[in-house]
Amino acid sequence: MEKIYKNRFGKVPALFLLLLFVSVSCEKELDKSPLSSFSNTTFWTSEQNTLLALTGVYRGNHRYNGGDVNPTDWWSYSGLLFPEMATDNAYDRRGDSSPLNRLTNGTLVNNNGLLQHYWSNSYSKIARCNYFMENVVKAPVSQEKLKRMVAEARFLRAAEYFYLSQHFGAVPLVTKVLTVDEANTITKTSKQAVVEFIISEFAAAAADLPRHKDIPSAEFGRASKQAALAFQGRSELAAGKFADAAKTYKAIIDFNDNIIDPNYESLFNGSNETSNEIIFSSVFVENLLGNALRQKTHMAVAGGWVFFCPLGNLVESYEFTDGTPFSFSDPRYDHTDIRKNRDPRLGYTIFVNGATFGGLKYVSHPDSTTSADQVTNAKAATRTGYALRKYMVESYAGDPQRVGNDIPVIRYAEVLLSYLEAKLEAGDAIDQGLLDATVNKVRGRASVNMPPVTTTDPAALRIILRRERRNELACEGIRYWDLLRWGIAGTVLQGRFFGAPFPTAKTLRKDGAFADPEKRWFVTKKAFRVGQDETWPVPLGEVNINPNLQ
Repeated sequence: MEKIYKNRFGKVPALFLLLLFVSVSCEKELDKSPLSSFSNTTFWTSEQNTLLALTGVYRGNHRYNGGDVNPTDWWSYSGLLFPEMATDNAYDRRGDSSPLNRLTNGTLVNNNGLLQHYWSNSYSKIARCNYFMENVVKAPVSQEKLKRMVAEARFLRAAEYFYLSQHFGAVPLVTKVLTVDEANTITKTSKQAVVEFIISEFAAAAADLPRHKDIPSAEFGRASKQAALAFQGRSELAAGKFADAAKTYKAIIDFNDNIIDPNYESLFNGSNETSNEIIFSSVFVENLLGNALRQKTHMAVAGGWVFFCPLGNLVESYEFTDGTPFSFSDPRYDHTDIRKNRDPRLGYTIFVNGATFGGLKYVSHPDSTTSADQVTNAKAATRTGYALRKYMVESYAGDPQRVGNDIPVIRYAEVLLSYLEAKLEAGDAIDQGLLDATVNKVRGRASVNMPPVTTTDPAALRIILRRERRNELACEGIRYWDLLRWGIAGTVLQGRFFGAPFPTAKTLRKDGAFADPEKRWFVTKKAFRVGQDETWPVPLGEVNINPNLQ
């Protein structure tokens, strides 16, 4: 059995494939083949082994069941969703000094542990992709199946480089298995070159992947043509290649495989995981390969730890039901239930004081001293007066650290909103037909039913579209990236941030002598440094090993 060689770009083992695998079948069964039964010289001898290997590439270092507090993958719940806590959408209950809060509060440095987790796990997964592609040609599989499996590995590798380039900028571009010496002396490739590489990789992968409609239920969880194109569109959108992005997103739309599902809530609570709105998701299996998102984020009265605390800034961004922006001075505002007369997605996404769920009542009022969910700076409870409702299963009675509901990574709603944005930013003419085919499809789903957008004025539409994107995709791991690529993080992530309003509270946290006119709970301050915090520094541990990464 060959040795496992460890370098700073992850492990490149001959048997990395055999750590722990979950079948991508609709039954989602755990493969129980003993790890000792394979060697590198005999492994690539059957299609079954090759599919097992491919599943290992998908899995990467993804940790299941229990404490995935630090990101083990960009698609783990902590890796995908928790960066929202660095934005104006949410706050990390663990305090201002948490690695997430420090990304945007003016204290980001290269010894932030979060950076090391993302960096190391990314390059480990890239190494797995490279190793798979170099060895899969030995397997006795048809050319058609081989092309598809290589395309899947290319998609997964390109996705890692997408996230690395969007956050770290210039990074080493590794496309083959490296020796230890090569890994520890490698240099960085410019962000532009990395982005050009991943755009071409996503396009090449899409050419050899099956369409969404052609993936049978027995292969649930594998990447489709639409998944690769959606990431290609993201890459082009972020690079300012708006005409190219519009063309890429239009290709997905023209396939006509995907829909806007009428039931918004069901897309996240595990009851509708195979909806044709979900293009790609992070797949979990209850008890066997579950996630602990419920444990980490659910309200305290239900046994949750409430790490994820939505901010008032997000709550206040949801429109009234007639499509007008929220205002505290509007007579429809009701501080006893801020969801009243509001976009239904607010209630589907966030627990507000007084909300009920699964027979329990969420009471976050600061004067409610007997409530587990009382907003304070001391309890293991909310720091904002709000908690995350999205992804919660109302009737769940199992282990909250082993929940099986999947987490969407790409939804068709994002594709439609991104297509409209690409057309808008490319300077193309916008008419009512385009609005109805994109943003109004999203707003008009049966469970949301918000009024249609009618303005075609570019400046006004940009404001509406960005708010729509924020509300539709809230707490799905998109906001931080959006703020960076729009170039507005330095404006948005500044100053005071508040939680829920409590006008009648006897106890109210304030920022010194500052008196908030709405009597909202003061949460934190941010001081995003323009010209510095848009790009994460390479982790200190990596630079110490290889100064070329400075």
